[in-house]
Amino acid sequence: MVNKPIYKSYDESNGGPPALDESWWEAVLAEEEAHPHPSPNHSPAASSQESKAEVSYPANTQSGVEWEFAMEKFEQDELVHLQVVGYNRGGLLVSGEKLQGFVPISHLVRMPVGKTEEEQEQFLGSYEGNELRLKIIECDQERGRVVFSERAALTEAGSRNLLLQRLQPGDCVQGTVTNITDFGIFVDLGGVEGLIHVSEISWGRVRHPADVVRYGEQVRVYVIGVEQERSRIALSLKRLCANPWETAEQRYYPGLVTDAVVTSILPFGAFARLEEGLDGLIHVSEMDLDGEGVSPTELFYEGQKLRVRVLHVNVEKQRLGLSLKLEPE
Repeated sequence: MVNKPIYKSYDESNGGPPALDESWWEAVLAEEEAHPHPSPNHSPAASSQESKAEVSYPANTQSGVEWEFAMEKFEQDELVHLQVVGYNRGGLLVSGEKLQGFVPISHLVRMPVGKTEEEQEQFLGSYEGNELRLKIIECDQERGRVVFSERAALTEAGSRNLLLQRLQPGDCVQGTVTNITDFGIFVDLGGVEGLIHVSEISWGRVRHPADVVRYGEQVRVYVIGVEQERSRIALSLKRLCANPWETAEQRYYPGLVTDAVVTSILPFGAFARLEEGLDGLIHVSEMDLDGEGVSPTELFYEGQKLRVRVLHVNVEKQRLGLSLKLEPE
């Protein structure tokens, strides 16, 4: 276990990561939100316009759901057996005598990876009519939504509750990457998922979470917080190591010439890494570009090694200014 660091709230407008808040969880079920599930009578061959129409049920009258029964199964972390009655790009629609809901594609045991959209649709279609062994991972009567997981059903009944009770902020645990999205990484900790928000992946710049981890990879993570009532676990990768910005001014100062590696190229300049977690901006005005209209994308490439001069270090805003002009003008 590592020492629990103090989390500081950052102002995103200043270039820092957003503070931990409800926005972390807005897309926890991104597949379902992006591709609303069809009704039980929906045919996969329906028009594309129809398939995009959101189907919702009144909170107290969702067809096929007995909420008291559903909540009991959710709270006890018990297994249920339901039949697949439909699908779309986001996952499967399942139904039974007292339950009905959605299984996001990322919660299938045989989640397709690297498949074309057509191959993925065929994969999901192969589930129709099959009975799945599932657990409820979200039961929201107000929103009329029940979400299931086939992966969570691989663990014993009650394992999720035991895990949520045992985990504490500051713990370091092992998990498996189950989904990678624009906003972060989902990690299965053994029956319950945690989220590594993109702001918690690295102390430096992260272009996309997929650049850092792979689906199915085993990762060690730091537990930031646990919400037992909502089965939510906030995780971090960057807190497993010291924040390099805290001592950046001791190693880098204006005028210092040092090595750097290009990490991303933009029309207005390029970002270069001095060390893990410390990326600085080389603005076009500090590049000595030959000729008007020459873009940085034409002259530089990611991974390129450069010699740079440090212009300024702003620890509070976590910003570094760099120059390719090694001698000040």
